[in-house]
Amino acid sequence: MKTIAASVLSVAVLGLAQTASAETLRLLTWGGYAPENVVEMFEKETGITVEVTKSNNEEMIAKLRATGGGGFDLIQPSQDRIAGPQLEFGIYKPIDLSKIDKSLFIPSMLEATMKNTTVDGQVYGVPHVWGTSGLVVNTKKAPMVKDYLDLCAPEVAGKVTYRLKRPTLIAFAFSMGMDPFAAYGDEAAYKDILSKVEAKLIECKPNVKTYWSGGDELLNLMRSGETVAAMAWDTGGWKLNAENPDITFVAPKSGALGWIDTFALPAKGQADDAAYKWINFVMQPKVAAMITEAAGNFTASKGADEYVSADLKARYQASFPPEAVDNIKWYPPVPAGLEALEGAVLDRVKAAQ
Repeated sequence: MKTIAASVLSVAVLGLAQTASAETLRLLTWGGYAPENVVEMFEKETGITVEVTKSNNEEMIAKLRATGGGGFDLIQPSQDRIAGPQLEFGIYKPIDLSKIDKSLFIPSMLEATMKNTTVDGQVYGVPHVWGTSGLVVNTKKAPMVKDYLDLCAPEVAGKVTYRLKRPTLIAFAFSMGMDPFAAYGDEAAYKDILSKVEAKLIECKPNVKTYWSGGDELLNLMRSGETVAAMAWDTGGWKLNAENPDITFVAPKSGALGWIDTFALPAKGQADDAAYKWINFVMQPKVAAMITEAAGNFTASKGADEYVSADLKARYQASFPPEAVDNIKWYPPVPAGLEALEGAVLDRVKAAQ
């Protein structure tokens, strides 16, 4: 009888443990993506406790590799950190799209993220927070700068700045009418694109005041008027716009370059239902606007820009009308070896006289 009673007790305890686990969501995310006020609202509405651990891409992948995809129920890696690690380590589980309210998402972002996180026909990520790099322009002093190639125009000679980094190569390629992302799987085609971009960047060197390397340097160059046009991120442009209405972020005609941090399910996550509830909760426009205010970046929530502060809403809508959002070029995973090719090009551009 004692043995039977002990067995019954063990089953009961196990059942309680499983229930408790289902009522806790272990979230591995970035700073600002799960602000306390949003967590409190979710916990009050659902009764689910959220345990937030802040991290970054490298640590997220390392933690999941170490546990074989365990320890967390929902994580937020960038979209280019899903397909490769999944193929190599099997650390994620597929998203059940029937449990996602797709109507909450900006369609073009949802489509791009699903495409870039599909492995063997299954989707492993949906979009959350995003940002871009494009043009930061003094629209009074350089009104003709509308695309990356305009940084090489005679009207802004000696008053341009950008980084000697791979986004500049990608940006100039798109502005020159090429599609570098489409050539990722063809090394010869990609080399041909890089050679054309290299020649253009060398030709453009007289226009460059300096190649900026840090955010403060960029902001100060634009503040002082030493430069009137730059390639930089949207949040930097909006920060400058708050100080000087003549300076703002401009989405280039050929498309801003975009990154997306996603929602993904760890392979050994134990609270999938709670994870789906969190995704659908935070993608509601009013809740998503709260995350934007905390993180500084916008989300893939459709219509959330209507609920952010008036100043931020105005800057966002001026920089990103719907057609500019749909024209964003989202970074796909980078095949092995391409970054070495790009690095050699950047070195030659730097050394060129």
